[in-house]
Order: sequence, then structure tokens, then C-alpha cells
Amino acid sequence: MRKILIVDDEINIGILLSKFLTRNSFSVSTATSGVSAMDYLSKEYYDLVLCDYRLEDTDGKEMLIKIKEKYPRTGVIIITGYSDIKLAVELIKLGAYDYITKPLYPDEILNTINKSIETQIALNEGPPAEVSETPKRVQKQVYNQTDNFVAGHSNASKQLLKQIQLVAPTAYSVILTGESGTGKESVAKAIHLNSPRKDCPFVAMDCGSLTKELAGSEFFGHEKGSFTGALYTKIGHFEMANGGTLFLDEVGNLSYDIQAALLRTVQERKIKRIGSTKEIDLDVRIIVATNENLGNAIQKGKFREDLYHRFNEFSIDLPPLSQRGRDILIFANTFLEVANQELSRSVLGFSQEVEECFLTYNWPGNVRELKNVIRRATLLTESQEIQLKALPLEISTYAKANAIETTISRTERPRDLKNAALEAEYEAILKVLREVNFNKTKAAKILNIDRKTLYNKMRAINLDK
Repeated sequence: MRKILIVDDEINIGILLSKFLTRNSFSVSTATSGVSAMDYLSKEYYDLVLCDYRLEDTDGKEMLIKIKEKYPRTGVIIITGYSDIKLAVELIKLGAYDYITKPLYPDEILNTINKSIETQIALNEGPPAEVSETPKRVQKQVYNQTDNFVAGHSNASKQLLKQIQLVAPTAYSVILTGESGTGKESVAKAIHLNSPRKDCPFVAMDCGSLTKELAGSEFFGHEKGSFTGALYTKIGHFEMANGGTLFLDEVGNLSYDIQAALLRTVQERKIKRIGSTKEIDLDVRIIVATNENLGNAIQKGKFREDLYHRFNEFSIDLPPLSQRGRDILIFANTFLEVANQELSRSVLGFSQEVEECFLTYNWPGNVRELKNVIRRATLLTESQEIQLKALPLEISTYAKANAIETTISRTERPRDLKNAALEAEYEAILKVLREVNFNKTKAAKILNIDRKTLYNKMRAINLDK
């Protein structure tokens, strides 16, 4: 079991983080000051320290320097309520794995923690005195159910599975395209796990927030002392993934300069850590993902055409959840099982109303939205079935809107001007509410009426319940 030390002088935050991480199978200790944190570290080994930047007796920067000097094999993530790119760059150069701003989102922080620990595993595999040669094997990643690819029965799902099975045994680079939340990382993992590289590392890298200053170190790593603040040797993502698969998410957000450096690495299959003259041979399969049209980006001069063709040996377009028919219920039951384990609940399923709602809703956030909806509903449910009242208003109301719209369209009314005007008004309200995902403030603004008037009109067509 991996050990994490939380350092935060806000006791409530420490308690909440501790409970959440304990439920996710970590061993957790908490400290409320820099002095007590260093005391914990002197008594036992921790894989990772989550440290708030502002503490009563010190700050995150000083803690980071002390931890990296005394316990270089322990990873550090800094948490703060202030977003400052310059500070983030400085902290990462000093050895922090990442810099997270409040408010904290469970999925985000758990993902960051897992990736930080993966990095420490890779870094610590060699002799303590120095980093060994390129790690040919990193401890095999353990995937929980939420990471696994869920196969469905719809034509869209069958076609997707067929493409995964076709390309997985090859060494082809793959581009995954699709709307945000369609599960591109899960598909990338499915390709990796069905390939000859399955026993080697799968390393995921988010390119969406990668700055030019951090890119070289994140991609290629650096040697100790190669620049001010480089207190230890860092392994880059390419080297961590050597022998396995490197997944680059939101690759379309990379700057043109970073793309040029990436192209050389992809062509030559060699890297040099920053500050080193030694070339390291690479054997890495690259899978990239994007939710934008790279062809359009090439025409606008935002993405290199030569890099695109290096990546595009095979491409898979992921269908949105709304096109996967009753597979939505397969996803829903899978996520319910995971949520039950996470929350120690025993919810058995969904009411018929909820299932119909799931199949009717358009799911703009796709699989990610469905997973979050079910986690929330499971938390709110104390009976054996999830009921409609446990769903977010925009989803439960969407189903009601469909039913009312069908009733309006089927109901025979006298063809007089008053009823025609009312019918047009109802349809206009429903249309706008759908466009803004039932955000009443936005809807009232678009309809040019106040919120009270909108509520009254919604009540008239039974949309307020």
C-alpha cells in the first residue's frame, strides 16, 4: 500500500483528503505544520507528500527543498489557493511533480497522485546514488474498473472494438479523435493492454496545460545541476514509457516550438536529458488524442503537418455517448459497481424512469459526464435503486421536457390564435432550456424575461418539479 503524507494547516482539508485517499487504498498520515511533517518523514518512508503552499511555520517552496535534499525518493505535489504560472515553473524545476490549485477536484487530484507515484517508481528503480540506464520495465500499472475499456453491443461500439483489436498488435502510432469525455484514454489503455507491450509501462501525459518552459523537462527529463534548482535527476515521460506506450492527451494544444522538438524525437527515436550529452535509444509506441480537427489546425498554421503524418499511421474516431444506444446502460451499471465500491454502498440498480432518462438525455459530456452523474446519484441514494430525484436537475428535467413536448405535439387543440401562441411559447422555452442545459439564469436572459416569469411559465408546463 502506497503511503501519502498530507501537510496542511487547515484541519478540515486534511481530514477530507485523508478520507478520500484512504477510500482509494492509500495509507495516509496528516501533519499541520512543516516541523511535524519533517518529523513524520524522519520516522518512516512516504511515497508522496501533498503539501499546502502556505503554512504557519514555513511555505511549500522551503518544504520542497528540504524534502528533496533529505528524502529524494519521495515525490512532492504542492497545493495552493493561488494560480501563478511563474511559481509553478519554479516549483517544478525545484523537483515538485506538480502544482495544484484549489478548489480540489477528486478525479483530478487522484489522477495526479497516481501519475506522480508512477514517476517515483521509475526514478527509484535504479541505484539510489544515481539514476540507472533507461528503465526497460516499470512496475506494471494496475488499472481500476473506471480505467478499463467498456465494450458495448451497439454498432458504434462493435466498430470501435474491431478497430482496437486490429491496431493493438501492431507498432503503429495512433490518433484518437472524438468529443471531450468520450473515453480516449480508456481506448488508449485498451490498445496498450492488447499489445505485445502490455507488460511494459503505459504513461499518460496531459499536453493541455504544458508550458514551453516545462516541456523539455517533462518530455525528455533533466540531469542534476543542469539548471538552477535542478536538485536531482528527473526522468522524462518518453524515458518512463520506454518499451511501452506513451499517451499524449490534447496534443493539439502543444505550441509550435514544442512540436518541432517532438518531431525530432519521433523521427530519430532518441532523446537527451537536458544537461546531458548522452543519447538514449527509445522504443516507444505513441498514441495521441485530440478533440479538435488537426486538419483545420494544420491549415491555420497551428499544427505541423509533418508531425501529424508521423502520428497518423492509424486513426480512430470515438463515437459520442448519444450514438451508442442502450450501451449507455452498460456503462451506467459498470460505473455503479465502481461507485458502490468507492462509497461502500450497495445500490443494486436504476429505476425504470432513470433508465429511460439516461437513454433520452443527449450527454454533452459523454462518458465522463455519465460517470460523474452516477457517482453523485450513488452518494445521494439510500435505497436499493437510484431514483429520478437523485439525478441533476438538467438531466431529470430534460426527460420531462421530452415527455411534455411529445404531449404538446400529439394533443389536439382548437386551431385558435391563443392556443397557437401558447404552443409556440412552450416550444421556445423548451428549446432554449435545452440549449443551455436547463440553466435558468441563462435561459431567462436569452428569452428576455426575468427568472420569476420563467419559473411561472415552467410551472405552467410542469417543468418546475
